Amino acid sequence: MCGIAGFSGARPIAPDRRQAMLDALARRGPDAHQQVAWDDALRRDGVRACHALLHARLSIIDPRPIADQPMSNDAGDIWLCYNGEVYGWQDDARALEERGARFRTRSDTEFILRAYEAWGLDMLPRLRGMFAFGLLDLRRRKLFLVRDRMGLKPLVYCHRPGEIGFASTVRALLPFLPAERRAFDPQGIDAFLAHRYIPAPRTAFRDIRRLPNGHALEYDLDAGTLRETTYWQPAAEVSDWRSTLDEAIRLRTVADRPVGIFLSGGIDSAVLASRLAALGYTQLRTYTATFPGDPMDEGPDAARTAALLGLPHTEVEIPASIRESFARIVADMDEPFADPSAFPMWHLARAATREVKVALAGDGGDELFAGYKRYRAHLRSAWRRGWVLPYQGGGGAAAPSRWSRLRLELSLPWEDAYGLRFSAFSLAERRQLQPELDVMPAVYWRAPDVRHGAGALDALLAIDMANYLPEYILRKGDLTTMAHGLELRAPLLDHELYRRILAMPARERFTRPAKLALEPLCGACRELGLFRRAKRGFNPPLARWLREDLAERLDTAGERLQSASGGQVSAAGTRDVVARYRSGESRLAERVLQLAVLAESLEQLRA
Repeated sequence: MCGIAGFSGARPIAPDRRQAMLDALARRGPDAHQQVAWDDALRRDGVRACHALLHARLSIIDPRPIADQPMSNDAGDIWLCYNGEVYGWQDDARALEERGARFRTRSDTEFILRAYEAWGLDMLPRLRGMFAFGLLDLRRRKLFLVRDRMGLKPLVYCHRPGEIGFASTVRALLPFLPAERRAFDPQGIDAFLAHRYIPAPRTAFRDIRRLPNGHALEYDLDAGTLRETTYWQPAAEVSDWRSTLDEAIRLRTVADRPVGIFLSGGIDSAVLASRLAALGYTQLRTYTATFPGDPMDEGPDAARTAALLGLPHTEVEIPASIRESFARIVADMDEPFADPSAFPMWHLARAATREVKVALAGDGGDELFAGYKRYRAHLRSAWRRGWVLPYQGGGGAAAPSRWSRLRLELSLPWEDAYGLRFSAFSLAERRQLQPELDVMPAVYWRAPDVRHGAGALDALLAIDMANYLPEYILRKGDLTTMAHGLELRAPLLDHELYRRILAMPARERFTRPAKLALEPLCGACRELGLFRRAKRGFNPPLARWLREDLAERLDTAGERLQSASGGQVSAAGTRDVVARYRSGESRLAERVLQLAVLAESLEQLRA
């Protein structure tokens, strides 16, 4: 797990700019920082660098310096800059050795490099795990950028004819951009207001794009052209998904550094912990975020689960105040991102990394087994697929009515309207906040590359796999953990497991209560009654934060946000939202947090 960056073009990038890119990645990879550079003729040159790969390493497998990156093949004409973890590659490595390959390390980095030497990009189906990488092939004069199937690892890039730059984070890419190319994207800001994050392929900047999950880029060093492809379309495979789940879990315990588990009071992490205990991994420590005295605190349930399974347990009490940590957490989220649970997760990761360098988490269960309530809510209108009404306007922003929201939903294709089920500011509210913005779509979620099955629920799950899961859930997990040099692994998102779950009969996969297919795998879940309990979120004390810790920020949020956004977000509109919240409209709490995050994030990014 690491931070990566690089560029290729005719414009030399000064050493201090390259160092700034590396510095922005430092906490993602605290163990080693390296870079390799070439001049415009592709000669190694550390001064006049027109092409470069930069790497900040968190060493998990084979921590020796020989496994540092960027890593080259024996001839020095293929170079890899890689972030992630690939599992179960040893059999393929032996096949490569039989063909004459000689491995210098025990690292998956070298496996990817030598697999590309042997098979080219046809090696991608052999990569099981999470990855984002830049691979520079000097023989073919190509730069390849690839993001994993599920989107566990991030990759952003900027391209114009003649040059390309890429990085794990927006902030690591900014030093590559000339000042005149650092303009905010009005649509990116509006997308954040609509969704609480900015969905791929947009970012906060007009000239920076986010590579969607399961996609690859091919950049031609000579022509300066860029080609994007979708390299993975999962095919359902009928097989024993339960044994595949155990295999996926076992593979993700392999590490040369200590491994732990993030355990909540919910089903998915409890199933993960239960299978680990059943497989004999009873020495792995569990970590839970707690909010003592809060009725939504999941600490007691998680502690009972750990005790039933015989796993050592640590409760991490989340600080009551975010006054001091707010700016840093906003910075570590890279660009505007306003999920309230990111704040306690950041603190949980900071505590866990003092003892472990790898944490397993239960991300993905709701997307695999349709666990969210919004699926049932949206399926009630599935009868209207392919049928829309003309939109006549959405009512006033101050009090959007239920009827105005319904009219907006009915004006969109049924699949597009699903994006409104997970939304923040309504379309009318966004218009009041941004009175000068002309083009304002109702939602910014992208259509999935492929949909599995013809059913309405299949369509919703595919939309989530293209948007909510990679760009919200997994981005939050990656950024909050890598801010502390902690690798997060998600066994439920193993792509081989996903293929087998796709083949499950609907009556077994989609149950009420949800996820009953997992019940036989988790005795602790049955004993604690988790499958019959109402689903709870990872909820921090948001009202107290807004009333106390962020009060001063909210007092000036309107003026700050109007200035930071170049006038796009109006001070008057912002002040109105804050005033309404303070006058008793508690439903606006998460939207007020959004505005505080947006003001802080844009100010940081503009600096």
